[in-house]
Amino acid sequence: MKFWWSVDRAVKTAVKQKKQADVNGIRFFCQSGMLFIQLPSGRRLAYVKPRMELNRFDSESVTYEGVGGTKKWERIESYGPKFVENIVQAISRDILCYAMKTLSHCMICAHVHDELIIECREDVSLDAICEQMGRTPPWAEGLILRADGYCTQFYKKD
Repeated sequence: MKFWWSVDRAVKTAVKQKKQADVNGIRFFCQSGMLFIQLPSGRRLAYVKPRMELNRFDSESVTYEGVGGTKKWERIESYGPKFVENIVQAISRDILCYAMKTLSHCMICAHVHDELIIECREDVSLDAICEQMGRTPPWAEGLILRADGYCTQFYKKD
């Protein structure tokens, strides 16, 4: 929970004061009418036209423009835990992309969330593939990763 509210404060600092804020290697800043969240990988999440507004609880909240539930552009309200959800999903994607690069010698047919589907000869070592997928990206030093896998003639959810 501490991380949630640290992110909430950092986002508000970036939007209200137009000052950069950092939390655990994640950078928050506004530039050219956008709120950017720069991830440890260097990739940035972008939120269009951020501003502070009062929410239904009469509390300050960050809003930005985006595609809402109506599938149309609208102002979307957010707060620390929601930004953390976006951050966690984005970092997970970056980790998967790093794993895909380490496995560039393999025939990657598809990926589903946190899984890779690889076609290979039967003599390829599953342990070697899992070891490669479990390698920590240089931008995530100290993160402990592990990968599991299985062999099958057709895709199935493990």
